[in-house]
Amino acid sequence: MSWLTRLAHRDDATLNTRTEPAPAGPDAPHAVVVGAGMGGLASAVRLRARGFRVTLLDRLDQPGGRARVFEQDGFTFDAGPTVITAPFLFEELWSLCGRDLEDDVELVPVDPFYRIRFDDGTAFNYTGDTDEMVEEIRRFAPEDVDGYRRFLEKSEEIFEVGFEELGHVPFDNVTDMLRIVPAMMKLESHRTVHSLVSKYISHPKIRKVLSFHPLLVGGNPFSTTSIYTLIAHLERKWGVWYAMGGTGSLVQGLSDLLADLDVTQRYGAEVDQILVEDETASGVRLSSGEGIPADLVVSNADVGWTYRHLVAPEHRDTWTDRKVEDMDYSMSLFVWYFGTDRTYEDVEHHSILLGPRYKGLLDDIFDHKELADDFSLYLHRPTKTDPSMAPDGHDAFYVLSPVPHLESGVDWRQQAEPYRQAVEEYLADTVLPDLGEHLVTSRMLTPREFKTDYKSLKGAAFSVEPKLTQSAWFRPHNQSEDVDHLYFAGAGTHPGAGLPGVLSSARVLDTIVPAPDAFDVSVPQNGAGAHPEPVA
Repeated sequence: MSWLTRLAHRDDATLNTRTEPAPAGPDAPHAVVVGAGMGGLASAVRLRARGFRVTLLDRLDQPGGRARVFEQDGFTFDAGPTVITAPFLFEELWSLCGRDLEDDVELVPVDPFYRIRFDDGTAFNYTGDTDEMVEEIRRFAPEDVDGYRRFLEKSEEIFEVGFEELGHVPFDNVTDMLRIVPAMMKLESHRTVHSLVSKYISHPKIRKVLSFHPLLVGGNPFSTTSIYTLIAHLERKWGVWYAMGGTGSLVQGLSDLLADLDVTQRYGAEVDQILVEDETASGVRLSSGEGIPADLVVSNADVGWTYRHLVAPEHRDTWTDRKVEDMDYSMSLFVWYFGTDRTYEDVEHHSILLGPRYKGLLDDIFDHKELADDFSLYLHRPTKTDPSMAPDGHDAFYVLSPVPHLESGVDWRQQAEPYRQAVEEYLADTVLPDLGEHLVTSRMLTPREFKTDYKSLKGAAFSVEPKLTQSAWFRPHNQSEDVDHLYFAGAGTHPGAGLPGVLSSARVLDTIVPAPDAFDVSVPQNGAGAHPEPVA
């Protein structure tokens, strides 16, 4: 049975049957999407499927944004996201184009989801099987088995509201937020992830196992709202998957869909300004000076960078420079991509290597903005599942370390190599013996590149931090309060970071962007129609 067949047996109805995209003739309203990350690619697919003409722009030389691909010395490295959950969100995009995802991309399950190694050398295999998880917990803390079962029930309850009901719903008005307050109080959303886990679990190691998930979306388990415990149920419900050929195969698949739909894709095209006329987005200007008119603009660029640098201050009464700068941004990442001339067969596809400190390290990263001497790491070994990512007999890896964003003042031009050496030594001492003797290729990505390459404000890896006071209505809205017909997708807007989050942010556009026939295109403007008429 294929993964899609198994997926079709799930108990919700969000997976659409295949449809044909609406036609988009030369007089159709024109949408410009800024940024070809996953959120931008998904936004372009959805807008084109509804009948808009679409132009997708990105400053990089390839699609994907943070999910771009590095090819080096015969190795293929996914630059960014590697954990694929809720694959129906990808299938939905293919179905909107009259296609089947499995015809273009092969997804295979990853098991265990993660191997979590504690600093004392003990390890926990994190899976989607309840009985296996119970046995793993029993090895460490028999007294927490009952609490784990109750935590699973709570996670499912939060998932049913936080993801299934609210994940693709816009929060443009304070009344939208007030309407869900009773449910959020009942679900204990005022608690942090670690606090809610600790309500059910007493053993410190199991608390870490069940609370690390916010770090996958840029959050601190000790300050991120407990809504994010829904990730535990999301993974159990739909599994953790890998796209053969890497996450880049999903990126290329989406780009190919857009090409088949005659969407204009321009890479190496940097947007310098979002143009505004009569407080309405009217197109973009590239750094080359070229102007591209549009009826609406969707920014998949970093939301903080967009408001701070792409929308002129005179058009921003709500999102002033000060308000943008004063938001709390996620941590950044140090990422080391490397290949070896041998394989490490006992290393799983996804490993989490916890250092000697947990809360203290997170305090340094998020609160003190200090680069600590110790670290916790995520190690990705795609060749466990897909040997094609490296030459025969070789292994491909990337390892990332959460680090403070650029407000730390760290000069990564000087610090990157010493930090890499420290990570190498740690890996050699723990899970990759004799690593230094077997390295054959290497490259790094630091907070500095998150700012220069991805134009992420403060070099934050996940944009706006997912705290309760920066979630739902309190998060930058999918529809700009300052500029009409300016919309947002991606990690910094609702619902947040991670592949399910950014794909869901594109889903929100289906609700808030008027239908193409609401636009008056009787007076074409070099590719853009007039502004849309009011929609009841």
